[in-house]
Amino acid sequence: MHNSTFKMSPLAFAAVLMTTAAAQAQSGAAPAAAEPETLQTVTITASADASKDGLSKQYAGGQVARGGRMGILGNVDMMSAPFNSTNYTSQFVADQQASSIGDVLAADPGVRVSRGFGNFQESYVIHGFELASDDVGYNGLYGILPRQYVSPELLERVEVFKGASSFLNGAAPGGSGLGGAINLVPKRAGNAPLTQLTAGIASGGNGYGAVDIGRRFGENQQFGVRVNAAKRKGETSVDNQRSEVSLFTVGLDYRAGNLRVSADLGYQDFDLTAPRPSVTVGGTAVPAAPDASKNFAQPWSFSKERDTFGTVRAEYDLNQNITAWAAFGGRAGVESNSLANLTSSSADGAASFYRFDNAGKRTTRTGETGVRGKLATGAVTHTLVASASGFWLDSRNAYGFGGFGLGNTNLNAPTTTYIPTSALAYGNDIDDPRTTQKSILSSYAIADTLGFNGDTVLVTIGARRQTIKDQGYAYNTGLATDTHYDESATTPVAAVVYKVRSDLSLYANYSEGLVQGGIVGSDYSNRGAVLSPYKTKQKEIGVKYDSGKLGMTAALYTAAKPIGTGELNGVYALGGEQRNRGLDLSVFGVPTQGLRLLGGLSLLDAEQRGTAFSGKDALGAPKTQLNLGTEWDVPGAPGLALTARAVYTSKQYINPANTLEIGAWTRFDLGARYLTRIADRDVTFRARVDNVADRNYWASAVTSFDSGALVLAAPRSFTVSATVDF
Repeated sequence: MHNSTFKMSPLAFAAVLMTTAAAQAQSGAAPAAAEPETLQTVTITASADASKDGLSKQYAGGQVARGGRMGILGNVDMMSAPFNSTNYTSQFVADQQASSIGDVLAADPGVRVSRGFGNFQESYVIHGFELASDDVGYNGLYGILPRQYVSPELLERVEVFKGASSFLNGAAPGGSGLGGAINLVPKRAGNAPLTQLTAGIASGGNGYGAVDIGRRFGENQQFGVRVNAAKRKGETSVDNQRSEVSLFTVGLDYRAGNLRVSADLGYQDFDLTAPRPSVTVGGTAVPAAPDASKNFAQPWSFSKERDTFGTVRAEYDLNQNITAWAAFGGRAGVESNSLANLTSSSADGAASFYRFDNAGKRTTRTGETGVRGKLATGAVTHTLVASASGFWLDSRNAYGFGGFGLGNTNLNAPTTTYIPTSALAYGNDIDDPRTTQKSILSSYAIADTLGFNGDTVLVTIGARRQTIKDQGYAYNTGLATDTHYDESATTPVAAVVYKVRSDLSLYANYSEGLVQGGIVGSDYSNRGAVLSPYKTKQKEIGVKYDSGKLGMTAALYTAAKPIGTGELNGVYALGGEQRNRGLDLSVFGVPTQGLRLLGGLSLLDAEQRGTAFSGKDALGAPKTQLNLGTEWDVPGAPGLALTARAVYTSKQYINPANTLEIGAWTRFDLGARYLTRIADRDVTFRARVDNVADRNYWASAVTSFDSGALVLAAPRSFTVSATVDF
């Protein structure tokens, strides 16, 4: 690698060190109290953070917020936003008893949760395109969060943006996210002291405990501390599969005069023992989904991940119209696993496996800096923003595999074998992984939102110039490979909002996505090669309705991304394109007293073009996704609410030729929540049953590297908990 590859100009370097996320609008104002008819389970008032505008208020019902972060544009109310997004509240996260981000997104009709190829990290499919957990933002910054899994106790909001977002957020460093983005907003100390203890248990005896403490200090309450700690441990609803999660986070904030500063520090330890793997289909038939409670993992398999992460953010008002900000964050992560991933070659569930070990260390640094100002030229208002961002990654990896022919089993009658210890082929030293990839992403962006006719018409124009530098290093030798690249691209945006009435907005946008190419997996002869970056282009039109109690949105979109043409002589390469177009419908709020709704419909036509399979459907892209969730306050029983949710997903193809597919599935979830007072303390009891009918089905087809694999759904699962507010 040439030494110049990873140099930046002093100006660019200084700009990145002053880092921020302009889009960080959360703070001061507490979320509005839920409507009178909304059952108040836990009152959480998120407050000061390093942003002027504050956290968007909750919508009626308290499950979603009125708006959220739109990248460089900052916090935007849903009726003024020229994009499609949903922002889930901490109240909703708590009431769902969510144990992961995937549990939260089970409510979203435009998202389906899958799994990374060959590992156990969560993966999210938005508009038919994968978003890897590596590319989930944290308070506006990429690369901060644990890579495989995030425990949700530290979160105030889960913000889901649907559409190409490279202008708004910059290119996602992990090479995904062309169909949408997810940003997680940390908790802050509220205006009132908070001490909450939660204890619970889930199917299999998986115990749970959590503490949430918030305090403000100072004569004007200008300094805040929020501490969250959580522990999950025990067997899961899948036989002999154990999980253990430990989380500890501290969120700090300070505001005085024109200055606002916040910081977060977190640690997470995530261990899985005998985790049930995905299933690759190696024959001409898809095996029937086995009993969902069975575990076809080998007892010696495991996955471990430990991460320490943190951010610092500051914002300063230069005057009443101009605000400057900066943010910086980083993560140090260590992971290791020993896997026995399955390949099934027949409809009866016969399968084989081999041992694959992996170890990795990842160090990231990331940041952003910017300035936002408001002015008027005659009758036209302007909101101008400019920012610069940077991201650095050092990825160290090692692997070992072998034991071919030793593992034969059946999905319906699993057998176990001893761990293969001989004839392993290694890439680097498992105990001391070497660097296999270095990446630097840098960008600068500008935008102007023009307001006409009293801001009833809002026009946004802008562009981001992105540079991606990447260098791969060969396993075992550590030598730089010839896969180095240094490329730049400009991703523009143009959007308009027309507020027909106070309760009705129309919008349209053109945006582009840009991602860094991934690293080719071990199944190909060019494994370890770094793929070049590529772009998508999206067009969208939509309408939003807000009655104050009930909100509804509808959006039509079309987008495309490059896809693999297959492998030639064992080499993986990109070639044709996947063109996705669809319709999103959503509904949320309180249609009548005592009833809350959250759900919608997503229709998708995802087609392959320019390959040997032109005209065929894309992998893992259901044509229909339907979600409907309800909460009902039981009349005559104050504090008692019953919940129900239906989730439907149509069939999915798992190979480019569309000769293999998994069937449509429907899942029903039920729950109850009861708020009462015991010993002069607020106590909330919660209970939930997922997959009530105990259906066995393949939930998704993994799409990493455009390869199909099957993820078996969880069986009927129970979760109960109690939260005490001291």
